[in-house]
Amino acid sequence: MFRVVIAHPTDLVLIGAKAVLSDSPRYQIVAAVSDLALLVSVAHQHQPDVLVVHTELDPDMDMLKLVEVITATAPHARPILLGGLRDGLVIRDLFECGMWAYLYESDDLQECLPRAIDIVMRQRPYLSPTANSEYLVAMRSPQRDWHLDNEARAVLRMLAQGHHVGYLAYQMKLQPRRVYWIREKLRNRFGAQTNEHLMSRAAAEGYLFP
Repeated sequence: MFRVVIAHPTDLVLIGAKAVLSDSPRYQIVAAVSDLALLVSVAHQHQPDVLVVHTELDPDMDMLKLVEVITATAPHARPILLGGLRDGLVIRDLFECGMWAYLYESDDLQECLPRAIDIVMRQRPYLSPTANSEYLVAMRSPQRDWHLDNEARAVLRMLAQGHHVGYLAYQMKLQPRRVYWIREKLRNRFGAQTNEHLMSRAAAEGYLFP
């Protein structure tokens, strides 16, 4: 029996996910919660096998940070993310942060959720059909070789706060040319020509929140 915690800000989805998993004796729903604080509490207490978490569970936290928080709280659990974003590079970055599966929320939850749990518990990653198609396309794109690491994410957040390159270089103890290089890589990654366009694209993909 696999012990599962479900975390989603919408009660209707919580009820639906619980109904899907309750049909099988393979799954024990340990808790169903609607915010990150409750998720951290129950995950720390129960140390479940699987965490099913919506990407916008915390409106002030980007998806990569969310995965880092929940994997630190329950290091033996396998996170499955559910969300509305389809960018294959985002999915790649989420895998690198510790995610085991991603379900695009318009795919069939009744079919995909049990399959995802069964597959990740066999120590294999899983993507729902739409997410898998987008991931395969992204892995053939030129941007696939550059990863949004912690340094790049820090530059992105500080640019979004309106700081200039000199201030970023001072705060991060980097050479200004390094910051300029990271900024240009960020613009290329998100297909942006200006800082304003970069912030818009990063927010649309869930890397920044207002």
